[in-house]
Amino acid sequence: METITIFVKEAISEKPIQELEAIVSTIEGVERALVDTGDGEVKITFDTKRLSKEEIFKKIREDGFHIVDDSGQ
Repeated sequence: METITIFVKEAISEKPIQELEAIVSTIEGVERALVDTGDGEVKITFDTKRLSKEEIFKKIREDGFHIVDDSGQ
């Protein structure tokens, strides 16, 4: 398992946060996604044997969200 931290521009109010959590939680290999409502910080724990962080980023972007920082640290 690996945990990455990204910042998503839209993840600062309730509706987008719920949408983002729903999207990320349905990705095969994602164990958990936590969103900080204050600054759009998203922590995602996933199985690196089943999924790469690039695949997660791609899915988030495909669903219309904008990743402001994907350093993954």
